[in-house]
Amino acid sequence: MSSSTSARLISRSAPAGVPAVLQPVPASAIAEAEDRTRDRVLNAVLEHGPVSAAELGDLLGFTPAAVRRHLDHLARRGVIEIKRVARAGAGAGRPARRYVLSSQGQSSLGDDYLNIASSALKQLEHMAGSEAVREFAVERFSDMERRYAPEVEAAGADITARARALSAALSKDGYVSSAASIEAKAPLPAALSSVQLCQGHCPIQQLAAQFPVFCDVETEVFSRLVGVDVRRLSTLARGGHVCTTHIPTGRPAVQGRETPAAPGTSEVLPENPDEVSNHLQERP
Repeated sequence: MSSSTSARLISRSAPAGVPAVLQPVPASAIAEAEDRTRDRVLNAVLEHGPVSAAELGDLLGFTPAAVRRHLDHLARRGVIEIKRVARAGAGAGRPARRYVLSSQGQSSLGDDYLNIASSALKQLEHMAGSEAVREFAVERFSDMERRYAPEVEAAGADITARARALSAALSKDGYVSSAASIEAKAPLPAALSSVQLCQGHCPIQQLAAQFPVFCDVETEVFSRLVGVDVRRLSTLARGGHVCTTHIPTGRPAVQGRETPAAPGTSEVLPENPDEVSNHLQERP
């Protein structure tokens, strides 16, 4: 007789007023609940990383011991990793432990067909040159620009508002984006204030690692959408834990910015003196 059957028999035979014996929870149900909880922890690391175990516990309502148990499991699987971050204003002491998604964790979130795409782009580059790959990237991001433009324009002329509208549009497309205002403090001039636009997920991360032009073209799109020259500080493709774009807010928007020319035309994109090519980025 199985243990679950025994539990049911005991429950039926219990006299009135005596609490029934609880049936044991199947091991499969426990494992499923654990997997769901770890998925919540993983998604929270994706959205808020770099994040501490204590911050994750507050966000998810877990005890410190529970959240560390799930973090240890995810770390053993290789989908998250620990970053040592210096404490703000601290001269001594050990750096704080912060959790971020690893490259393996990023890849597990949706890199279907990237091997095929990579092979196709290598063949395109071999047959038609690097400019053909750039034209492909321009075509890919032109759809993003057309879709995002109405939402960003609706935010008005304020650069911070436009950056936040861009971040919201990116998040709806699964980039897990955020926009944080960085205010310049005296003696620095207010003109140095900025927004840091962060993307926690990139669906073509492996592709962009092989072809940095995808990051370059995306940066150009961001610049045209918000109306100022922007600078890419880090990318997932080059080893950063997020893609970070510096958007200056203390300067006027550039008027009359043009969208990219269709592939195959002779129109040249305007030069962007503040733009940093992603293949020159170092790991932050």
